[in-house]
Amino acid sequence: MGDDKTIRDGEPVGDGTRAGAGSIDAEVASQPACWRRAAALAPGLAGVLPAAGERVAVTGCGTSWFIAQSYAALREATGQGETDAFAASEMPVRRRYDRVVVLSRSGTTTEILQLLDRLPRAVPTVAITADPQTPVAAAAGAVIALGFADELSVVQTRFATTELALLRAHLGHDLAAVAREGDEALAAPLPGTLIGARQFTFLGTGWTCGLANEAALKLREAAGMWTESYPAMEYRHGPIAVTAPGSVVWLLGPAPDGLAAEVAAAGGVAWQSSGDPMAELVLVQRLAAALARARGLDPDRPRNLNRSVILAPS
Repeated sequence: MGDDKTIRDGEPVGDGTRAGAGSIDAEVASQPACWRRAAALAPGLAGVLPAAGERVAVTGCGTSWFIAQSYAALREATGQGETDAFAASEMPVRRRYDRVVVLSRSGTTTEILQLLDRLPRAVPTVAITADPQTPVAAAAGAVIALGFADELSVVQTRFATTELALLRAHLGHDLAAVAREGDEALAAPLPGTLIGARQFTFLGTGWTCGLANEAALKLREAAGMWTESYPAMEYRHGPIAVTAPGSVVWLLGPAPDGLAAEVAAAGGVAWQSSGDPMAELVLVQRLAAALARARGLDPDRPRNLNRSVILAPS
């Protein structure tokens, strides 16, 4: 891998949380600063990230897959071109794309490496990762290394939202207001209704479907909570059956007409913010850490999880 294909910005945002110091709390708190830094990088990425009109696939695993879903929906909604999101293990490699974007914080995930090996060599690929000296970075055609957003915690928070901030800025979004809302989400107290809930269902619409999936994953990973996620209009088609007293139905995006009343009638609480859904995800992350500690768990080191899934050769 040579510097000619690598764009890197590696000094950590000033909380010291990289490769051996810090915690999920410091990483969550640093997100608005990371978003501002990522937005400043976006103008220099023409020719690396997808151009308008290209047919694009975006792929990742776990959190990265959900960020891929959000970006794909945003890119299509802004008229930039047809964009598909796949879990890396499920991407159809024979389908024609003008560019493939792979998301991998660690740069070591087996499924990402297998996908890059299976793609036709003529397809341009770009990896967004934290470390340019990794196998994924070496295998991709171009690399954007967001080292300043790397994390110590196994649970992804700031790296995921920072790469989404970069991608949103590249699509023309103004991240200044989003970062301000992120600051507000960090300062706001955690509501008792959320702390005391027994079950969460996250709902999204369009690009926030991916964020709903990510929000549910955060509470599962860090706190072992019973969480689900769906497109908002799908809630009535079965998921409403689990709603009862102690349930929170968290809407990341606009609520379909009448849905809040149906949640209340089922005994649950419909929770919705009018702010930017990516900034709202900061509140979810804070809640995940708080619930983990209330349950006697370490949110930085969840049970059964590692920083990267690296599979033994079959």
